[in-house]
Amino acid sequence: MYIEPNPMLAGEPRPPLIEPALESLLNQSMLCVAVVAELHRCGSWFLDGPRYHCGLFHLVGAGQCKVECAALGHAVQLEAGDLVVFPQGDPHRLSVDGQALLEDAGRTSLICGEMRFFGNAHHPLSHALPACFVVRSKDAGNTFQQLSTMMVEVVNAGQGGRQVLLNKLADAMFTLAVCDYAKRAGERRGLFAAVADARISKVLQAVHETPGDPWTMQAMAGLACMSRSAFAERFTQLMQIPPMQYVTQWRVSVAEQLLRDRQQSVACIAEQLGYSSEAAFRRLFKRVSGICPGRIRSDAVSPALN
Repeated sequence: MYIEPNPMLAGEPRPPLIEPALESLLNQSMLCVAVVAELHRCGSWFLDGPRYHCGLFHLVGAGQCKVECAALGHAVQLEAGDLVVFPQGDPHRLSVDGQALLEDAGRTSLICGEMRFFGNAHHPLSHALPACFVVRSKDAGNTFQQLSTMMVEVVNAGQGGRQVLLNKLADAMFTLAVCDYAKRAGERRGLFAAVADARISKVLQAVHETPGDPWTMQAMAGLACMSRSAFAERFTQLMQIPPMQYVTQWRVSVAEQLLRDRQQSVACIAEQLGYSSEAAFRRLFKRVSGICPGRIRSDAVSPALN
């Protein structure tokens, strides 16, 4: 997408745009986000979260609290507007010890939610994101701060349609959280390491945007302007998965999203993703995902997040 420069901002430094390969992945909207709880605590308290079946996040709406998780290595203090994310639903504890609390500081509100990637363990972000990461409101920029403020306002207003609004705001907030992590991560891995490599990133963007193209090793290597052997080695080193296997897993992730929408037949989806027959697509989908396309269709009748 081309964004025309604002003439009023001419000469002013602009933050770098998100890497195209990461943007093309996030544009697929292959994530289901839902706010499931609004918690209000006062004084000393703690909340233990056991390992969960999907990803979790907690936004501090007011006050402060401490988060502890094995992946963090040490307790981290969260302030109002801060977000903590557990992409794989790792066990954690949120608490306030009650020491030296002032009246206002003793009141904490949390907006808690669930998130699930289509494609489950095969989704690129599920491999690239750490078990836990924190987004500091003061460092994340005005847009993130405005979103978190809007979520708190919607919670407090109790207006009609609040659940739909909260879910959409939470979806946008997670996108900003991923971008913030990608920008600040000291040691990039998986997808975030690959999008920093100009040649591999170009291939990822193309695969994300057109998964149904007749991708071959030769085609991807040519797009990267590399030899087949050099491309395969570099791609596998960064993504921890061979190129053709990544294409297959990405197609299955896209297929799961299309199957849940129930707008197309299985045969149409198979053709759209480059498979010669519906039967071949069904066999591959079950081999990679462990379930058949029909199961996805039947599950889509129920809410995505239980």
